[in-house]
Amino acid sequence: QVQLVESGGDSVQVGGSLRLSCAVSGFAGTSACVGWFRQFPGKGREGVAAIAPYRFPTYADSVKGRFTISRNEATGTLYLQMNNLKPEDTAMYYCGALRRPLLPVGWSAADFEYWGQGTQVTVSS
Repeated sequence: QVQLVESGGDSVQVGGSLRLSCAVSGFAGTSACVGWFRQFPGKGREGVAAIAPYRFPTYADSVKGRFTISRNEATGTLYLQMNNLKPEDTAMYYCGALRRPLLPVGWSAADFEYWGQGTQVTVSS
């Protein structure tokens, strides 16, 4: 059974940092793409960063240079290091998984099959 459990969301000041974690279980890390997404109130889920096995990660333009996605292959844990946080980063953050070895071109939330329950990030000025 595939399970994704996020943690690490919190309230921080502008310019602060947070690290989100997602415990992934149920399949071998090398057989799945994983990613972070966020959802603003009343909006759809947007991709933040994603990574395929043995590939370089991809990022949304809005977070490039500030966020870093990484995965511990041994434990199956996915991370999102978020630095220089801005108020517009305030959202519910989700990790997702796709049981494929490569990310689809132009990947989006619609491509991902499995989801965690989300963790709230709030950035205040």
